[in-house]
Amino acid sequence: MGSPSDKPADGSRGRVLLTGANGFTGRHVRAELAAAGYSVCSAVVGAARGVDEATLDITSPDDCRRVVARLRPDYLIHLAAISFVQHADADAFYRVNVIGTMNLLQAFADARLEPRRMVIASSANVYGNVTGGVIAETQAPQPVNHYAVSKLAMEFMVRTWSDRFPIVLTRPFNYTGIGQQPHFLVPKIVSHFLRRAPVIELGNLDVERDFSDVRMVALVYRRLLERDCAGETVNICSGRPYSLRAILAMMTAIAGHEIEVRINPDFIRRSEVKTLVGSVDKLERLAGPLECIPLEDTLLWMARDDGAPATRSR
Repeated sequence: MGSPSDKPADGSRGRVLLTGANGFTGRHVRAELAAAGYSVCSAVVGAARGVDEATLDITSPDDCRRVVARLRPDYLIHLAAISFVQHADADAFYRVNVIGTMNLLQAFADARLEPRRMVIASSANVYGNVTGGVIAETQAPQPVNHYAVSKLAMEFMVRTWSDRFPIVLTRPFNYTGIGQQPHFLVPKIVSHFLRRAPVIELGNLDVERDFSDVRMVALVYRRLLERDCAGETVNICSGRPYSLRAILAMMTAIAGHEIEVRINPDFIRRSEVKTLVGSVDKLERLAGPLECIPLEDTLLWMARDDGAPATRSR
């Protein structure tokens, strides 16, 4: 495929239906796609605010059929999900993440569409409590919470459509950036430092996670539309583990002051996944070489938040 600079930003590369477009990831993916010359149809929760937005409740089959039949997109990037692991309503994980995704695929079938690519977000949480090492896509899933179970069930359901649609499943590891809600870990830490809060309560400081920058994640989603990768399941990750202790040290250096850390036993999950670090081998084979943004740079970006999504160089 040509680089975005070769293409006009007038939608000539095709129409993308982006679900979850008003969420954290969707906002950045939408900016990435628009900059690359795609026409983005944003499916949002709540009132649509323009001609390029559509209100969509994916738990409603009728709603899915209505939106898909009207927009007739060339591509789908499906991000809409219940993604907060500690969400209080366990049933919602399955209604939204499994049944909602099925409704969306059925709507494409009912409209007799032949999309060029469908990219559907699962989660690296499906791997569960792996004891150590770098996790490749061949790792047997061992989900340990309702969120992960719902995502794995969604993957199996989606594969029943693989003979009809060119689908790519992604398993994103942790990622962060401007716009992520403060109940997620990294924004919580950044917010506490920026507010000069004297104390922060956290759980296990030795938990290690593979953190990526949301701008890199958005670039990956765009590239997966353009590469010959139908039928694949791929990690989205940096391959770099960071402990909470390391993140606290980075923010101390950025902010220029320390915060007292108190360990709250209520924040330590019984089914805590101790280490999640992904293999980037397949990702770079499918999406091409990627510049992984160091977490220090992401934290600095968040600390200087101007409220605008930004895309990375290609």
